[in-house]
Formats: sequence, structure tokens, C-alpha cells
Amino acid sequence: MLLFGFMSDWGYLPLVAGVALGFVAAASLGRDLLLIALALGLISLISVEADITWGNIALMGVVLSGAVIIPYVISRYGYKDRAIVFPRRQGRPWSKLEWGWLFAVLFLGWLILPRYFISSGVYQNWPAVETPSEIIRLFLGVNAVGIWDELFFICTIFALLYRHFSFWTANVLTSIIFVSFLWELGYQSWGPLLTIPFALVQAVIFTRTKSLPYTITVHLLFDLIVFLTIVHAHHPEWIPIFWY
Repeated sequence: MLLFGFMSDWGYLPLVAGVALGFVAAASLGRDLLLIALALGLISLISVEADITWGNIALMGVVLSGAVIIPYVISRYGYKDRAIVFPRRQGRPWSKLEWGWLFAVLFLGWLILPRYFISSGVYQNWPAVETPSEIIRLFLGVNAVGIWDELFFICTIFALLYRHFSFWTANVLTSIIFVSFLWELGYQSWGPLLTIPFALVQAVIFTRTKSLPYTITVHLLFDLIVFLTIVHAHHPEWIPIFWY
């Protein structure tokens, strides 16, 4: 919360102290907290505020990829375990309930997101795209971060914490980190009232379905509405499909 929510360098103190206390409690806990701390420390070196210039996209791509790859490599080849996995649930079709939730996500996003972005004014945290290049970069950026969210917060942080804590304890701790990151990204004002439930539900979906592709699909449908809402908020005459 200090590193991303308040954007304060004081956040490194509890980050290091947490890892140290983890090792005091149990070596296995300390090792997994170290992986999380390394990733968070790496991300904290850059700004994650919405900036769709090609240079920033490349920088974020390298750093955010490293935040997933480094813990995975250390865990798999250093610790010799399989705590971080990316399950695909091959050969098992999505159920009617899972298909129904996809449509529900689209409807809820259409109903809620324009009210949030426009009434709070947080859409201004994203650039007012106009040219085809800017629109494409915003679309790619929103969706790339959405995919990364699941790879990092669910498959990495939640998976590591779930080894040591109950499901809901690990879920709540992961959500705190997730929502803090999203706050710096631009989901401010009363955004946590939306992002906290979303983060909690995503962990439930991932745990129940054991399917990363399905979990990512849910996130990308939500992000599709985010993208359309941001464009519409800056240019109300564009994409007039929302009711708010």
C-alpha cells in the first residue's frame, strides 16, 4: 500500500521487514515472501501510471514480464518446486455457469464502469486517444496489463501465499496488493469499491475452475468495457452505447 497506493519509498521498510519475519516464522514462508518482495521491488522502480508512449510501453513490458519470470524461475529451478503454475484445464469445456458468468461480466461492466469513470473523473488518468495509433496502443496496453494481472497477482502472489495461509487470508492479502497497484495505475477515487470485489472474485474463479484461460477471459471482457468507457468518456460522441 505504501509503495503503490501512497507511492512512498517508506514502503521498502515493511517490505523487507515482512520477509525477515517470514523467515523467523518458517523458512519456507520466508523464501516465498522473498519472491513476492523481489517482484514488488522491481515493479516499484518504474511508474505504472497510464502512459501509452511506445517507450513506456516497452519499459513496462520488460519490467512487468520480469516480475512474473523472475519468481517463476527461482521457484522452479532454484527452490525446485512447482508453486507457480499456469493451468489450462485442457479437454474440459466451460460449463453453462461459466459461460453465463462471462455474459454477466459484460453486463455488469456496461452498467457500472461508465458511472464510475465519468462521475469520479478518473477517466482523465488515461490519455484522450484520438489517432488510430493511440487507440491501438491504449487497447493493447489495457489488455496486456489485464493478462499480466492474472499471471502475477493470481498465479504468482496468490499461489505463493495460499501455500501458507487459508484461502481467504491469501485472497485478501493478494487483493490488497492488487488494488494498491491499480490505484497507482489510475483506478482512484471510489475505485477500490469495484476493484476489491473484482480481485476477490478472480481468485475464487481461478481456484474453482483451475483454468487460467477462463480467468483471463473474464478479466479481458471487463477490460474491454474499461477501454470502451475511457474512449467514450473523453469523446462522448464516440461509442454512444452506455447508460449513465
